[in-house]
Amino acid sequence: MKRNRFLRIVKFAVIAAFIITLLSFVVMHLWNWLTPALFGWHVITFWQALGLLVLSKILFGGFRGRPGPHMFWRRRMMERMAHMTPEERERFRASMHGHCGSFSAPAPKI
Repeated sequence: MKRNRFLRIVKFAVIAAFIITLLSFVVMHLWNWLTPALFGWHVITFWQALGLLVLSKILFGGFRGRPGPHMFWRRRMMERMAHMTPEERERFRASMHGHCGSFSAPAPKI
């Protein structure tokens, strides 16, 4: 069992390293293809492209890998809805309809 876990971790690490390397090469080649011709900027190296990827992750929070705060809100709302009686749920949906739109199931398309 522990051997399988170790192999999964190693496999994940190898795949993650491959993806990061591939993304860095893509960023480097796109940068070197576009920016010198368009803006007259300098050509960058692989490590500078990797730095740009890390900087974009820090600044913009890209590469969605884990659920964000929106998932916490949704889970909390579903728990509240599960503890409501059908009358309370209907009253809640009716009150939210004016604020956020319909909370009912979408109508079947014909």
